[in-house]
Amino acid sequence: MAAKKSVRSPKSPTPASAKRVSAKPKLLAGGNPQIAKAEGDAAVQAYIAAMPGWKRDVGRLLDGLIERAVPKVRKAVKWNSPFYGVEDQGWFVSFHCFTRYAKVTFFRGTALRPHPPGESKHKEVRYLDVHEHEKLDQKVVTGWIRQASKLPGWIP
Repeated sequence: MAAKKSVRSPKSPTPASAKRVSAKPKLLAGGNPQIAKAEGDAAVQAYIAAMPGWKRDVGRLLDGLIERAVPKVRKAVKWNSPFYGVEDQGWFVSFHCFTRYAKVTFFRGTALRPHPPGESKHKEVRYLDVHEHEKLDQKVVTGWIRQASKLPGWIP
């Protein structure tokens, strides 16, 4: 009896990168999802889906605010964090899970008005730490997102 060969439909290819994104990610220190480096919305959505507990809601909220404020936003996952940028301008914001909070990074945060509250050892970077049960001021955060998207971004 001949072994059956697996035949894949030409209409539904599954590239290796899609397999990496769809696999159940491991949680690193602080509950940060380990997501393979990849460009695009699928990788960011995989990261958000893997965020633990209440942080997932924060990730969804931030992603939605960013998409509405910057309709042509570029997305990627790098260094186990979602990054948002503008084509040919660099990255303007990212976020990352820690044990007790989610940290939002504005790469040119010192140029934003008002400044995001968290200082950094990097001259231009400012942070916003979001803790459980904290209500995010969506109007202020959206203002920072809009401002940040118009500035030259961070290019690694």
